[in-house]
Amino acid sequence: MDRQSETVSINNKGAAGSAALIAMSGGVDSSVAAKLMTDRGFSCMGCTMRLYENDMVGMDLLDTCCSLKDTQDARAVCEKLGIPYNIYHYENEFREKVIEPFVSSYEKGETPNPCINCNKYLKFRSLYERAEELGFDHIVTGHYARIEERDGHFYLKKAVDPAKDQSYVLYDLTEEQLSHTCFPLGDHTKEEVRRIAAEMGFVNAEKKESQDICFVPDGDYGAMICRFRGKKYPSGPIVDMAGKQLGTHNGIINHTIGQRRGLGVPADRRLYVVKLDIPNNTVVLGDNEDLFHNRLRIRDFHWITGQMPKGDVSCSAKVRYRQKEQPATLTLNGKEGDAAILTFDEPQRAITPGQSAVCYDGDIVLGGGIIDAVI
Repeated sequence: MDRQSETVSINNKGAAGSAALIAMSGGVDSSVAAKLMTDRGFSCMGCTMRLYENDMVGMDLLDTCCSLKDTQDARAVCEKLGIPYNIYHYENEFREKVIEPFVSSYEKGETPNPCINCNKYLKFRSLYERAEELGFDHIVTGHYARIEERDGHFYLKKAVDPAKDQSYVLYDLTEEQLSHTCFPLGDHTKEEVRRIAAEMGFVNAEKKESQDICFVPDGDYGAMICRFRGKKYPSGPIVDMAGKQLGTHNGIINHTIGQRRGLGVPADRRLYVVKLDIPNNTVVLGDNEDLFHNRLRIRDFHWITGQMPKGDVSCSAKVRYRQKEQPATLTLNGKEGDAAILTFDEPQRAITPGQSAVCYDGDIVLGGGIIDAVI
C-alpha cells in the first residue's frame, strides 16, 4: 500500500455515529464550520466559551467574542441548523492561563501572542474535557488549518488558503488533541466560507472580522495592562546604542521590538526600538539594520509528531504570524519542553521575545516554542 492510500484527511473523514462539539464565537467562520460538520453527518452541538467579563480587563467589551450580540448570533445559527446550543463559563481559567501570562510577559519586556495559550489551555484542553464528559468524539473550531492522519500519526498542516492559514497559533497541539479535533475550514477559502454563510442565510454572513486581541479590542495593550494591574508603570530613559539619552518613555510596557512610531524623541533619521532593558527600565533605539539577527533561542519547544529528533533539522520557520516562512536549521536536544536553537539562513528583522517561532516541513507543522532571546 502506498503512502497516498494510507493518508486520511481528518477534515473530510466520514462521521457515521460521530458526535462533535462546535466552538462558536458568533462569527462567520465557526458558523460555517458547524454547517459543514452537520453536512458530513456528525451529531453536533454548538457552544460559546465565555472567557471574561468586562471588569476583568476594565472596559466595556461590546464588540468582542464574549459579547451578548455574538452569543445571540451563535444561537441563531444553531437554531437554523437545528442543533442544540449552550454557553460554558471559563472566566477563571482564562484569567489564569491567558490574561495573567500575557500581562506578565509584557512586564518582562516581551510581546506575547495570547491566542496560542488560549488554544492550548482553553479550546483544546478544557473544552475537549467538557466534550468528553458530554460524550462527544470531536471538538470543532473555525480555524483555517488541516489535520492529516498518516501511518498512525496525526499531522497539523497549513490551510489551503495561504492568506487565512492559522497553523502558526496551533503549533502547541498534541497528537492526542489533533486526533479528537476537526478543522473543516482548512480546505476552503474565506470567499467560499462567506458564500456558504450567505446561501444559508446566516445572520453573520457579512460580519466583519476582529483584527485585535479579543480582550484588548482597542489595541491599547499598555492601558489594558495598567487597568489589570491597577497601577502605572514608571517612566525611564530612552537611549541610543551608545547609551546616550534621547528622551523619556512613559512605561516600558508600551514599547516592543521594531517599534518606530510613538517614540517621542527628536532624530535626524528613523529610529527603532532594538532592545528593552528591563533591569534598568530603559528603551534602546537603533537603526533598521540593528534589528536583523539570524540566531535565536526558543524555550518550551513542542514537537508535534512522533519522537523529537536530536541534533539538527532542516526546516522553514517564521517568528511572527504574518511572516512568510524562511529557510532555517533547528537544533534540538531530543527533550520535549527544553530549549532549542533556531538559525536562519538569512538574518530576520525584529525577532521579538515572547512571540513564537514555528517550524515547518513544507505544509506540515513540525512544532514551535516561545522566542526567549536572540543569540
